[in-house]
Amino acid sequence: MLFLVAALLLLGVVLGTVAHAPLDFTLAAAVVIAVWLGVFALRERHGRGTSR
Repeated sequence: MLFLVAALLLLGVVLGTVAHAPLDFTLAAAVVIAVWLGVFALRERHGRGTSR
């Protein structure tokens, strides 16, 4: 339960920060995060495929 409260608190802080950031910065950060997650997913899929 404490973990859930901490996660919601962190989410509120992050969303509050994004609400005050310029739109260009928010979109650039979203693209960077999306690319990072995509690369991570590809590396995980490739790494699991070769180990079996």
